[in-house]
Amino acid sequence: MQKKIWITGASSGIGKSLAIKFAENGWKVAISARRVEKLEEICKINKNIHSFPLDVLNIDQCNHTFNKILEKFDNIDKCIFCVGIRDHESEKNLELNKIEKIFKTNFFGNINTISSVYSYYKNKKEGHISVIASIAGYRGLPESGAYSASKSALITFVESLYFDLSKYNVQLSLINPGFINTDMVKNNKYKMPLIMSSDYAARIIYSNIIKNKNFEIHFPKRLSLLMKFLSILPFKLYSKLIKIGSNLINR
Repeated sequence: MQKKIWITGASSGIGKSLAIKFAENGWKVAISARRVEKLEEICKINKNIHSFPLDVLNIDQCNHTFNKILEKFDNIDKCIFCVGIRDHESEKNLELNKIEKIFKTNFFGNINTISSVYSYYKNKKEGHISVIASIAGYRGLPESGAYSASKSALITFVESLYFDLSKYNVQLSLINPGFINTDMVKNNKYKMPLIMSSDYAARIIYSNIIKNKNFEIHFPKRLSLLMKFLSILPFKLYSKLIKIGSNLINR
């Protein structure tokens, strides 16, 4: 029987690459994002991909969209929720309206979609929900207050949700990538160590999700393990190391 998956944030970046990767491997894929024309273009790439436009900030629309997917697909084996935005300049200048939008999108946007499938998987007593956060959520980073905070909140929420859903045999995966070469980072004016393409990131995520092995999927390991180590340091030492690292990157 053909496996089925719902992917949000699928109009570009990791979401788009994941949709294509799953479709190429025979999955029936529901893709959601706000940009309808982008979704339609992706559907033309593979007949297994189907468009379901969605604004994740609208909880009623999230519920309605998931019900539409169920009507067409009958069943959803896995979900990958990977909505995320950032704006380096607005964070640098503390533009509150944009900072609020970043937090609403990155945190509540993903929570809204999780909420729309929550009862479905609890009642079904099986399934797999994956949520894409970021290693930027491990600790506060320079000029990334809203982005780091929103990802940190998302990480903590997913960790807590793991305990609730495991009682119902529902698997949860937390995905924390490093720098990915997407539109979101194209205006960054600093060097991004170990940056990788969205296609390469999608291959890593796909492989791990198919194996159903680990709760947390983090990569590239050289960077993610370093960030994990920095997250446990006293702030005084952490701040000194971050300042040194920032000076080296921005040379």
